[in-house]
Amino acid sequence: MNQKKISDASGYIKEQLKETPLIGLILGSGLGVLGEEIENPVIIPYTDIPHFPESTVSGHKGQLVVGILEGKQVIAMQGRFHYYEGYSMEQVTFPIRVMKDLGIKSIIVTNAAGGINESFQPGDLMLITDHINNMGNNPLIGKNDDELGARFPDMSQGYDREYIKHAETCANEIGISVQKGVYVGNTGPAYETPAEVRMLKIIGGDAVGMSTVPEVIVSRHAGIRVLGISCISNMAAGILDQPLTHHEVIETTEKVRENFLKFVKKIISTLP
Repeated sequence: MNQKKISDASGYIKEQLKETPLIGLILGSGLGVLGEEIENPVIIPYTDIPHFPESTVSGHKGQLVVGILEGKQVIAMQGRFHYYEGYSMEQVTFPIRVMKDLGIKSIIVTNAAGGINESFQPGDLMLITDHINNMGNNPLIGKNDDELGARFPDMSQGYDREYIKHAETCANEIGISVQKGVYVGNTGPAYETPAEVRMLKIIGGDAVGMSTVPEVIVSRHAGIRVLGISCISNMAAGILDQPLTHHEVIETTEKVRENFLKFVKKIISTLP
């Protein structure tokens, strides 16, 4: 990872800001609506930021929104970068490096995912307790920069246990039922086959998607605490006998908008 590129990007962002953000938000497919809740927003299109890739997926606005949410200084990515878009793992995780350089201590990463656990329903929110990297690649492959993190980072608490407990408490306080489970990261862009979903269930997956895993690995490498939330947008292939579409994903995330907003805002307002 090129430190100069990181510095160029974070330097440009800092020039636009009056306050330093402390919490990062990565908003997945259909979940970018949270960015619209940010007060006194400074909006920075990805295309304006040096070395930033461009978001190409429907449902991803492709901009940073920086400002105040529930009394906390936050920086939100309305849209992320995916390996399947043709970007390298370094490009996919570049925003995490930039957030660390900006002073971010905690990241809430969200995604839309297919439900593997048959006790889940479309519209459920799932706290990610762990993940399985099924992408056949890792963003830390290559020469390690010791200034950015350890050569062999510990992933036993990739998803911060204290944050998970905190999120569960928040859900109870606002009367929202949440699931917990293991997220499997696949490359995409094709949805999984029914046979692949059966395999993922056997190896311990509760939900499957095409993002998040690289960003979380790099966040832990950088010493950033992570809370992960999946919106179960559909049941994975073969569980229900119906075809899968991205339109369905966006439609479901629209339906859970209110609960998602209430939940994440409650978490942020009381985040330790």
